[in-house]
Amino acid sequence: MKMLANAPDVDVYTRTNRPLREERSKGDVVEAESAGLPVRRAGLEQEFFLVDREGALSDLADPFLRRCRDAARAERLDPRCFKAECAKGLVEIVTPPSPRLADLIEDYLNSLGLALRVASELGLALYPLGTYPLPISPVLREDPGHRIKASTIGHERFSHAGRCAGSHLHLELPAGTVWPDVKAALDAPLAAQKELLGLYNLATALDPALVAITRACPFYEGRVGGFAARTVHYRGILGFDGLYADLGEVGSLSAYAGRVEDLVDQQRARYRAWFAAMDLAGVERRLFAQAGGSLHRASWNPVRLSHHGTVEIRSMDANYPEMVLAVCAIIRGAAERIRHERLEVRPSRGVLALEPDGDLLHVPIFSYLNGELLGAAVTRGVLDRRVEAYVDSVIRFASPYLERPELVEPLVSSRGYKTTEAEVLESVPTPKVSLTREEGLSLVREACLRLKEQVSSLGQRYGATLPGDERDPKAARVIHIRKSPTIPAEGARPASVHDAQASARAANEGNRTRRPHRVPADRL
Repeated sequence: MKMLANAPDVDVYTRTNRPLREERSKGDVVEAESAGLPVRRAGLEQEFFLVDREGALSDLADPFLRRCRDAARAERLDPRCFKAECAKGLVEIVTPPSPRLADLIEDYLNSLGLALRVASELGLALYPLGTYPLPISPVLREDPGHRIKASTIGHERFSHAGRCAGSHLHLELPAGTVWPDVKAALDAPLAAQKELLGLYNLATALDPALVAITRACPFYEGRVGGFAARTVHYRGILGFDGLYADLGEVGSLSAYAGRVEDLVDQQRARYRAWFAAMDLAGVERRLFAQAGGSLHRASWNPVRLSHHGTVEIRSMDANYPEMVLAVCAIIRGAAERIRHERLEVRPSRGVLALEPDGDLLHVPIFSYLNGELLGAAVTRGVLDRRVEAYVDSVIRFASPYLERPELVEPLVSSRGYKTTEAEVLESVPTPKVSLTREEGLSLVREACLRLKEQVSSLGQRYGATLPGDERDPKAARVIHIRKSPTIPAEGARPASVHDAQASARAANEGNRTRRPHRVPADRL
């Protein structure tokens, strides 16, 4: 039996409790397919830390999730959109597969709004950023799958998973390209294989840009190190003793794939590496199979094939809704351009950014992408001229196919790209390398409050049901970055967006006032 990719009109999550949405989604699919291009859906997953009103980590995920699921049934939402994570202080909110960005936004805001209400009723709050800022000892789950992982990796190292929160976007693949055990299908039609390779290689090429622009909380275990905190501690790169420091095959970015056979080879290499690690740790292989082990259970890479029949992009920090939706819009726009223009993603020497050329999209070779460029993304981030030029090229490439260009505008300012991490650092009264407990708790409360404000404002902006958003790419509103992806001379900083957006940016910045760093607990 094949999964989502073989059932283009059937959602992984049931929508029988949302009849109007189901009818609308099927209509969209039929309309698009009649035009010769099938709709490919997307699904979003975001992890959140569960905290009490003071901002301290809470291990009440199980009663919180039970209440969320009960409330979802009562409100005709899908209760399976509220999921447990590896630690009892983490929860995950997911959206059903959505044919349009408008549907994804609606589902995301509805589920997140419900979760916020339930949290408030329980005297809790959701902290949305990629790392919890203070030292914590996560309460890890004891189910067989997580026990095997902790025993294989090491319990102390596995604790990093409970200190990090990410956002993941799934891009649906053509029918017949991925089997339920996450094997790429070598007998899929050539057009389907080409789309699979295009989306997988695009997702790989996007990784450094997504890492840089979604950097959220600069603090990890109470200290700031000047690195992308979640990325270095989760992947275990740059010498950090992180989660996958000794298991790059299953936790680091994998190389581009020139053929579907390359994807199969990568999957086999991950499987072998995982079993070798189990053997070294003295974990019996039969336990892996008994816990439902599969190729999917041996891959936590930033880009991977999913048993849902998707390419799953896991590069992003958990973040505020405005940032999460902006990145979703960019990824969807880039993916749609690959599909609509049937582009081949080709790594090319000497290329430092995304460069479309006829039926090709030239991207940097992997050694540069996963070396110098990723290193710059996790250190100076968007302040590095190489990274800024790369992000420019990504947004420029995606912009003709952006479904909602206004979502991307909050990313930019007159001084370049804005990140949540930079805003957090600016909110700290004086530069520091460590936080006191009260400073950390106040930072958490501030983030929880801002999450609630953004969910409210986005809900008011888009309404309970978003209107249709069919686009003509030729008439699309384009986010102009700059004419060339060439890297400027040291010290030069070209404008990041077209002058036509200057007034919108100025209004946005003028309306966003600096909040005090200390937020009282009774405001959560």
